[in-house]
Amino acid sequence: MAFGAVSWRSMEHDITTIRTNGGGAVATLSAFVMLTKPRIIELLLITTVPSMVLAKGGMPDISLVLLTVVGGTLAAGGANTFNMYIDRDIDRLMQRTQGRPLVTGAVSPKAALVFAFALEALAFCLFLLWVNLLSAVLALGACLFYVFVYSLWLKRTSKQNIVIGGAAGAAPALIGWAAVTGSLSLSPFILFAIIFFWTPPHFWALAIKYADDYEAASVPMLPVVTSIRGTALRMLIYTVVVIGLSLWFHSVAGTSFLYLTVAAAGGLMFLWRTIELLRRPSPVQAMKVFTYSIVYLGALFIAVAVDVLAYGPPT
Repeated sequence: MAFGAVSWRSMEHDITTIRTNGGGAVATLSAFVMLTKPRIIELLLITTVPSMVLAKGGMPDISLVLLTVVGGTLAAGGANTFNMYIDRDIDRLMQRTQGRPLVTGAVSPKAALVFAFALEALAFCLFLLWVNLLSAVLALGACLFYVFVYSLWLKRTSKQNIVIGGAAGAAPALIGWAAVTGSLSLSPFILFAIIFFWTPPHFWALAIKYADDYEAASVPMLPVVTSIRGTALRMLIYTVVVIGLSLWFHSVAGTSFLYLTVAAAGGLMFLWRTIELLRRPSPVQAMKVFTYSIVYLGALFIAVAVDVLAYGPPT
């Protein structure tokens, strides 16, 4: 599926049509916000700021944090909007996504596409002008990877789609570090790897619940092409890797006992949840893994920031 050419004039016409048919400016604004997948953005930002705190060895300048958060929000929102534009055909076939704006007609495809380009352009300019070039390039690269490698290529063709595509969601750890230092080192790459290997068990847990949806849309998510038990076994392997990486990070970054406690206890709970799914494979157990995986990642990255702020720069 290729991107089509659009104009600002055509988008204005589309927005006018939406406003006339769909309940006013507030409804229109809500529809455009929905295109950006705000809940996903929240999780991405939780991984950005702790990386900045670690890079600084303390709290960075608040203006830099705000600029990075806004830039990251715009970049992620643009990438998610591109994803909705690309997936609008299969979203009609999946019960979970039938309420999305491009399916309901709350936003037209042309308007969504221009909105996505505008968000990415704003994000790149913000990073380039007020943060630094490296953060701008990383944010743009993450978007391009998500759009072209995951959304346009792997999602519909490979059961490894989310494994490789997860690299885009791991980029904020690099962006946050680069925003502070203008460079990269081993610590942010380990944080990147933690998110990268966390993504498959997190997403496969959700995909187990909605396997029928993905099958109806001919999307080869792992639970569609193998059993729940087979999926759970792979989830278990990735979870073990995540735990190992989180402990390695403690050694490399020189964090204190606070972070180590959260990493160890949280990791063991994550492991236990995946083992329970393997023992009792079902959508109910899968959603327990999904819910806890979000808690785990948030707690791990918050522990990074609190550790630095409470005990000073890692040694």
